[in-house]
Amino acid sequence: MPKKPRSRNNNNISHANKATKNVNSATGGARTAALLDPVKAYGQNFLKNPAIIDAIVSKSLIKPTDKVLEIGPGTGNLTVKILPQCSQLTAIEYDPRMVREVTKRVEGTENQHKLTVVQGDALKTSFPYFNVCVANVPYQISSGLVFKLLSHRPSFRAAVMLFQEEFALRLSARPGENLYCRLSVNTQLLARVDQLMKVGRNNFRPPPKVESRVVRITPRVPPVKVDFREWDGMVRLLFNRKNKTIRSVLDSKSTYKMLGGNMRTHRSM
Repeated sequence: MPKKPRSRNNNNISHANKATKNVNSATGGARTAALLDPVKAYGQNFLKNPAIIDAIVSKSLIKPTDKVLEIGPGTGNLTVKILPQCSQLTAIEYDPRMVREVTKRVEGTENQHKLTVVQGDALKTSFPYFNVCVANVPYQISSGLVFKLLSHRPSFRAAVMLFQEEFALRLSARPGENLYCRLSVNTQLLARVDQLMKVGRNNFRPPPKVESRVVRITPRVPPVKVDFREWDGMVRLLFNRKNKTIRSVLDSKSTYKMLGGNMRTHRSM
């Protein structure tokens, strides 16, 4: 008898099972008991308060025709609330255990056809076209993710994101404030940042060490025409000596030496 062709779905499940076993081995827990335990190395703190989840979805102002990008769905608490509001949702999740959990929660529901779950690193994964981004962001990828989003084209309407409090406040800090920094300058060059609400640490499992905040990031339209690498190089230089005047930073031997080296490199290209 001819061999029955192997199902592509079965192959995908097999790969997910292998990945799940690898994660469980790394965390040292039994597969069944530790399946949904947060992994500290991944920066996982699951948002558990339904009222906060509903508020985030409400403040995202999602339209029925919108395509939504969710970064780090975790166990899917936000995902299942977003799906009824949009036309399509792409969720990018690094942890293969959570990929399985989110898929399982939506399986068999009327919104199953709207969901696409991608297993991968959000900083290395190509984003699809989307109108709105919603994310509960691990601290270690916060800065990289913000600037990846702001460089994405075509641009999106808004991103509603949950960050650690200090990082969130830096995004909207103004000149003269203690938290004003390179991150503040670069973000505000490319977007408007609105602080939406504070989220206490006890709304997460496990509770993080610090409080969090939800912000809305709205890209500027039209986008600012600037060579961002050159701009960021100048801002980095100025904030390396934050307490010095701009003149004292620029009028120094080390700055002249660096600019001279950059110019020689540019001319050789």
